[in-house]
Amino acid sequence: MVLFTVLVDLFRDQELNGWWKAVWVIFLVFVPVIALLVYLIARGRGMAQRNLARRATVPEDDTWGQHPTASATPAADIERAQALLNQGVISSGEFDALRAKALGQRY
Repeated sequence: MVLFTVLVDLFRDQELNGWWKAVWVIFLVFVPVIALLVYLIARGRGMAQRNLARRATVPEDDTWGQHPTASATPAADIERAQALLNQGVISSGEFDALRAKALGQRY
């Protein structure tokens, strides 16, 4: 897990030259434990600052866990389908299918 975190940080770092990134990757592949320790000691503070800066630029998603809820009654479902039909969003065949579904019938 730490290896992947370091690799992500390594490639997101805008200040580090491509050659240095290649050197770090080579060391991470061939001597991962030592390279991870050296990376965390040498670049750990910058790693935390880059993580905080990235989180500040990424907007929070407030819609997590919010799902459309079903209505409590078939009548409300049919009213909603009728409104969609009146707006021209759905066809009469789609309205009939939604009405049958709301009433628990097979269409």
